[in-house]
Amino acid sequence: MGHIEDRWFNTVTRPDGSTHQVKTKLYGIGMRYRVRFEDPNTGRERKKSFPDRAKRAAQDYLISVESDKRRGTYIDPAAGQILFRDYAETWLRTRRFDPSTRESMEIRVRRHLYPFFGHRQLAAIRPGHIREWDTQLVDVIGSATRAVTFAHLRSIFSAAVDDERIGKNPCSAKSVDPPRPDERKVVPWTLEQVRAVRAAIPARYQPMVDLGSGCGLRQGEIFGLAAEDIDFVNGWLHIRRQVKRVRSRLVFGLPKNNKDRRIPLADAIAEILAQHIADVPPLAVTLPWEDPASDRRETVVLLFTTTRKNAINRSDFNPDFWHPAVAAAGLGRSRDNGMHALRHFYASALLDAGETVKALAAYLGHADPGFTLRTYTHLMPASEERTRAAIDALFGPRKDPQTPWRRPTRVRRHYLRRSRPGRGT
Repeated sequence: MGHIEDRWFNTVTRPDGSTHQVKTKLYGIGMRYRVRFEDPNTGRERKKSFPDRAKRAAQDYLISVESDKRRGTYIDPAAGQILFRDYAETWLRTRRFDPSTRESMEIRVRRHLYPFFGHRQLAAIRPGHIREWDTQLVDVIGSATRAVTFAHLRSIFSAAVDDERIGKNPCSAKSVDPPRPDERKVVPWTLEQVRAVRAAIPARYQPMVDLGSGCGLRQGEIFGLAAEDIDFVNGWLHIRRQVKRVRSRLVFGLPKNNKDRRIPLADAIAEILAQHIADVPPLAVTLPWEDPASDRRETVVLLFTTTRKNAINRSDFNPDFWHPAVAAAGLGRSRDNGMHALRHFYASALLDAGETVKALAAYLGHADPGFTLRTYTHLMPASEERTRAAIDALFGPRKDPQTPWRRPTRVRRHYLRRSRPGRGT
C-alpha cells in the first residue's frame, strides 16, 4: 500500500507513548505532501508531491492510484510525459500502411498536427485543446482534409491508450465534435458530356474514357491495365494492379483497399479495347512494386503507355490531356470534373438499369456497400414511384395508371370544410 509523507513535520513519540509533530529542515520549503506508492508494472517506487493545505488532494490521489491498481487500469504518470511529436513519429514508423497512403498521412500529421500538438506532452492534451485546434483549421484547410487529419489524431491517441501512455482518448470526449466533410451529392455527367470529353482526348488515350465510363475503373487502375487482364472470351475485366506515385516516383501496386476484382466486360467496350490493341500494341514496362526503394520489380505489358514507351504519370496526363479535354467539352475545371467523374457516370448507368448496390460496390471496388449506398442513393431511379406502387399493390390497384390520382371526394370535402375561414385548421 502507498502512503503520504509529510515533508515538513516528523511524528515523534514521547516516553509516555503520546506523539507530537516536530518541524524538519524542509519546513516551509517546496511541496509539503508526497504520495509514495509502488508501480505494479515495474515494482519501482513512484512519487507525486502536493503543496501545503492540499492533504485532501493527496489522499484522493492515493485512493485513485490504489483503486486503479486493484482494477488493473493503473497508468504510470511518467509514461504520458512523452512529447506528442516523439510519440507520433513512433506511431508513424510502426504502423503498416500502403506506401502511398503513408506518404500522404505523414504530410498531414507533420503539417497540421505538429505545429499545435508537437511540443505538448501526451498526458497534458485535453479535449479543449482538440476543440481549439479544430477551430483554428476551419479557414485553413478543407472540411474533408480536417476530417481525415482528425482521424489520424484520434488514432494516435487510441494507440497511446493501448500503450498505457494515457488513460483516455481526448478526441472521444463528448464535448469534441469530429469534423465532417461537406456533404456533396454526386451529379453524374450526361452521355453527351462523356462523348465530348472522349472526342477531345488524343486517339491513343480515348479508350481510357470508355474504361472509366463503361467499367468504372479508377485512373490508376486504367494506367495499370495489362493486355492479359482482359478476358475477351468470357467477357470479364480483371483489375489486379494500379500505377501510382509514391514519393514522386511511379510504382505498381494493388488496387485500392488491396483487393483485386472482376468486372463484367460489355461487348461494346471489348470491341474498343481489341481495336486499341491492334492500333497501339501494348508495351512491357518495369516498375518497383509498392515501394520505390524496394528491390522487387514487376514487368507488365501495359495497355496504355506514353509516346516514350513509359508508364503514364497522372501528374503529366491530367494537365496535358485531361484538363484540356474537359475544357473543350465545356466543363469547368474542378474536383468534380476529374477522371473520377467517369466512375460516377458508370454507377449512375448501372443503378438506372436496376443493378443492385451490392453488385455495384463489388464492380467499383468499394470495401463497404454502405459507402456505395450513401454515395449514390439519390441516383437510384423512381424510388417514390416504387413506394407508391408497393402500397397500391397491398390496398388495391388504381383503375387507370395513366390518370392522375385525386384524393377521394369525401376526403376533399372534409379538408375544404376544415380549411374555410372561421373553422379550425
